[in-house]
Amino acid sequence: MPPKNKPDTSGFDKLKKDLSAGRPGQLYVFHGEEAYLRDYYLGRLREAVLTGGLGEFNRHDLGAKDMSPHALEEAVDCLPMMADRTLVLVTDFDLFKAGEKDREGYIRILSNLPDYCCLVFLYDLIEYKPDARTKLAGTIKVHGTAVNFARQGQRELEDWVRRHFKAQGKDIDSRLCGELIFLCGDLMHGLQQEIGKIAAYAKGPAVTWADIEAVATPQLRAVVFRIADAIGEKKYDEAVSVLGKLYQMQKSPYEILGALGSQLRQLYSARLALDARKSAAYVAQLWGMRYPADRLMASARRFSLPWCRRAVIRCVQTDLAMKSTGQDPKELLTTLLLELTNGT
Repeated sequence: MPPKNKPDTSGFDKLKKDLSAGRPGQLYVFHGEEAYLRDYYLGRLREAVLTGGLGEFNRHDLGAKDMSPHALEEAVDCLPMMADRTLVLVTDFDLFKAGEKDREGYIRILSNLPDYCCLVFLYDLIEYKPDARTKLAGTIKVHGTAVNFARQGQRELEDWVRRHFKAQGKDIDSRLCGELIFLCGDLMHGLQQEIGKIAAYAKGPAVTWADIEAVATPQLRAVVFRIADAIGEKKYDEAVSVLGKLYQMQKSPYEILGALGSQLRQLYSARLALDARKSAAYVAQLWGMRYPADRLMASARRFSLPWCRRAVIRCVQTDLAMKSTGQDPKELLTTLLLELTNGT
C-alpha cells in the first residue's frame, strides 16, 4: 500500500489568517472530514461577517434543490441591511455536476462577486471533488479559497484533548490521550462527546485509564484490535469473548470481518517491516495512521510471518464464502476465529 499524501492545509491556514486580520474573503469552499473544525470556523466566519444588530437578516441560505445560477445571483446581489457585508451559504451542492450552461453561469457569478458578499459553499453530506482541468476549478482557485478541514495530526489532537479536559477541571497525560484517541477515533466531534462523559465520571483531578474504560464507547477498529492482541497473547477465551461483545453491540459479521481483515493486513505489513528492520514510523506512513504504530509493531512481534500470511488469505476466503455460499455468516466468522488461534 503506497504512502498517503498529507492533506493540503494551505486553505485552512489562509482562512485563519483572514479571520485573525478581521478581513474575511469573498469566496470559500468548506469541505473535509473534520466536521467539528468546519462548524467551529463557520461560526467564526459568521460572527466576523454578520456584524450589527441585524446580522442574521444579511444571511442567505441555499440548499442543493434550490440552486441555480439565477437563485445564486439573486442571493449574491442582495445588499446588506444596516451592515457592511452579507453571507451566502450554499450547502451540499456539487458545482462540478452542474450542466455546462449552468457552470458557465456560476463561473460568471464567482468571477464578479461584490465586495460586500461572502459566499461559502459547504460540503457536509457530499464529498468535494473538484475537477482541476475545468475552468470552474480555475475560477475558484483564482477568486476563492478551498478549505480542507482534515483530520488533525496526533500531536495537535492530543493538545486539543488536554485543553478540553482542562476546561472541565480535569488533567490527562499524553499517554492516556493517545489511548483515548486510539479507542474512540480521531474525529473531534466524537472525542468531544467522550471527553464530556469521562470528565463527568472521573472522581479525581486526573483522568485514569479506569475512568476511560468505564464510560468511553470504543470504535469497532479498537475492539477488533483486542481480538488480535488476545490471540497473540494466547488468551483464546478472551478473543471469543470480545467477538461475543461485538455481537451484543449489534455489529454484523460483515462489519466485524471487514475490520478484522484490515487489522490483519496491517499486522502482516508490520511483521514484514520487522523482518526488514523497518521502524514503526515507516508502517505508520505506509498506512497513513493517525496514531503511533508502536502498538501495532508490538502486536506483530507475537505472530510469525507464515501465520500473518495465512490469516490474511483466510480472511479473504471467509469474506467470499459469506457473500457466495449462503452459509451462516456468524458460523463462518467463528470458524475463522478458531482457526486463527492455531499456530501463531
